[in-house]
Amino acid sequence: MNGSGGTAYGAAGRPPSRPAGPPRAPGRSPLSLAEVLRLPVLAAGAPEVVSGHGQLSRPVRWVHITELLDPASFLKGGELVLTTGMPLPEDPALVRRYVEELADVGAAGLVIELVRRYHRPPSELVRACLARDFPLVLLSRTVNFVEVTQVLHSLIVGSQVESLRRAQDVHDTFTALTLRGAGPDEVVGMAAELSGHPVVLENLVHQAVLCGPPGRGVEGTLTAWERRSRATPSPDRTGLSGPEDWLVTAVEYRGERWGRLLMLPDAAGDPAIGPEDAMVLERTATALTIARLTHHTRWERRAQRTLLLDLVEQRCRSRGEARARAEALGMPVAGRRLLVVLVSPGPGAGETTAGETTELEDRLTDELAAAGAGVLVGAVPGDHIGVLLALPAATPWRPLVERLSRSVRESRPGAMISVGSEVSDLSQTARSFQQAARVADAAVPGTRDKPFHELSDIGLRQLLYALRGDVRLQEFVERQLGRLVDYDERHGTDLLTVLHTFLDAAGNKTVAARRANLSRQAFYQRLRSLERVLGCDLESGEQRTQLHVALTAFHLLRLPRGPAPP
Repeated sequence: MNGSGGTAYGAAGRPPSRPAGPPRAPGRSPLSLAEVLRLPVLAAGAPEVVSGHGQLSRPVRWVHITELLDPASFLKGGELVLTTGMPLPEDPALVRRYVEELADVGAAGLVIELVRRYHRPPSELVRACLARDFPLVLLSRTVNFVEVTQVLHSLIVGSQVESLRRAQDVHDTFTALTLRGAGPDEVVGMAAELSGHPVVLENLVHQAVLCGPPGRGVEGTLTAWERRSRATPSPDRTGLSGPEDWLVTAVEYRGERWGRLLMLPDAAGDPAIGPEDAMVLERTATALTIARLTHHTRWERRAQRTLLLDLVEQRCRSRGEARARAEALGMPVAGRRLLVVLVSPGPGAGETTAGETTELEDRLTDELAAAGAGVLVGAVPGDHIGVLLALPAATPWRPLVERLSRSVRESRPGAMISVGSEVSDLSQTARSFQQAARVADAAVPGTRDKPFHELSDIGLRQLLYALRGDVRLQEFVERQLGRLVDYDERHGTDLLTVLHTFLDAAGNKTVAARRANLSRQAFYQRLRSLERVLGCDLESGEQRTQLHVALTAFHLLRLPRGPAPP
């Protein structure tokens, strides 16, 4: 039997070279011809495929037993035709027409039992099937065709019922998401969960806005995304496309196409080919259209915020994942220098609306991108707007940050701009952010000598201002100066001012007296009063240093509160 060059299906019901694998879940998609041949009821006949080896994935929608010369007139497509071969004509022309009619009507394949009339496959039948690449299966042992139809029809009908139930479950799931106002990330994540395949939402310029499910597979899904996406054309309707067999459907907004949903092969490399996969993807597109009507923030903006927050909070599972997600959003990072810039509200700034924040984020993105920088912009912890710059090696960052500062202060005059250190990898973004946040927290209100602040700007005043919320600093100030403040309040004196003048003159009594518009004798008398109230020796350099730090902190603690530390 194997001399005909066919593929033998053994008693186990599968080709020797292909593992059986797990059974197909009911309702996923119609049984394929290969799966039907692995069923025990047909495997008992030792099936051998002699033609149409590349067509074994054809769906079998029904089984038809016939001994007619023109069975195609009773078929609609997708049927597996079973015959004993008794009616097959001897005329080669009639045999060719028999096969051509089956192929033209879209039959799933022809199964012929070599027991009664034939004991070897008719050569003309084999040639005709090979010419049309039409599946021809030979059975060398007797098989009860009625039992075959009973088993297959039960499976097919059960699968159809299960598909209907599954379709209702999918409909109910997405309806519930829509009614409770679920965001696009949750909708896409649900599509991935229901299908078992990665699902990506992209815009018209092939930027991956959302990817589900989150996890270790994100890196493989999004690596070289734009190149792979551009190689995948959009079909007229939901269907497989491109060299990787992506399932593609369009996403519309207000009657215009906005982007695409793409379902990729799963972790095992199996593409999404079942009708249920297409149903899930189309239902996801509908839910996203409704979500876009109710969630006014642009999804590209949401995607940038999410990625920036994940980088800052170190939630990316690997460097590769971070890089793949950034590049899928159109931000090149290979060979670039990275820098975090924070835009913080100034002291006393009123509450900023979500619309104003989004408007500023969009303007900064456009301006910096036009200057040649890769950029991610989004809200980050600490009431800041974070900007991650990816700069080419030869591009200095200071002119860009100065440009950013001017743009921000046009709309937010009191805003402060702080900068972290340069880093070379996305995994180090959190460090640059932490540094920029420390700079922002240390920026003393009223400082306007620079368009932005950086680590080198943090001196004593800035350090003490950053520590203003620390109870230990507050206790230190109170221990050093509390008695003096109380004394001035009770006696109406200005010894605190005298102390400030003395320390500011670096302990030079003559200079201090002149600055205080007092005679040296009067100033010396006040210094003695200071020493008596504070219980200290102002000639001691160490004690003067302690008082100077305490007095600096005392004044800083009374400044308007700046941005809260993250």
